[in-house]
Amino acid sequence: MWSAGPARRVPEGGRPGALRLGFHLAPGLRVGLYGGSFNPAHEGHAHVAETARRRLNLDRVIWLVSPQNPLKSNHETADLAHRMAGARRLAKGPGMIVSDAETQLGSAYTIDTVRALKRRFPRVKFVWIMGADSLASFHRWRGWTQIMREIPVAVVSRPWISLKSRFSPAALRFARFRRPSVEAPRLPGLKPPAWVFLFGRFNFQSSTALRARQAPQAARSDRKVKTP
Repeated sequence: MWSAGPARRVPEGGRPGALRLGFHLAPGLRVGLYGGSFNPAHEGHAHVAETARRRLNLDRVIWLVSPQNPLKSNHETADLAHRMAGARRLAKGPGMIVSDAETQLGSAYTIDTVRALKRRFPRVKFVWIMGADSLASFHRWRGWTQIMREIPVAVVSRPWISLKSRFSPAALRFARFRRPSVEAPRLPGLKPPAWVFLFGRFNFQSSTALRARQAPQAARSDRKVKTP
């Protein structure tokens, strides 16, 4: 879902006739697409998903658990099944769906995923959801300007990064297309580019901090196993 460069053609698995996504979306539904590695999933992710669902009046929020973050090495990312299970434990609210659609599509990039889902469900009103931390690095994603022109985007405030993200290259490039937060319920029906920044209470959990805490615990457990 990341990395800079020109958008590529959706692979064979991403063509509408080949999709086996495990969910169906009826015409007219308002659906948020929430992508990430969720490595691991945490309450901050659930906060972003639920905030977007509530403020945008969405019928569904699909957590798109990516097969691999192109900006990180493989050894930094837990296996897909483990990350899917973690996301399912947290995606408990109404309308929440956890999906490995990107694996089924054969796509590692948001631009490919969005275009494939729009072709498969042409009458669904999609919105891309991200935390403010993702907006800060959004200009590094492959085809980021095309993403903004393909789908409305909702950005949810996150601790420490919210102010910086609002002055990020993506925010500045598309500043004139930003809508006030009071218009958030209209976002799914707007023609892109269109985006909102949703302020709210902060949730301070992060995947980076969780991995940092888990590493020493894993090392201690490993030493105990090896102790004669």
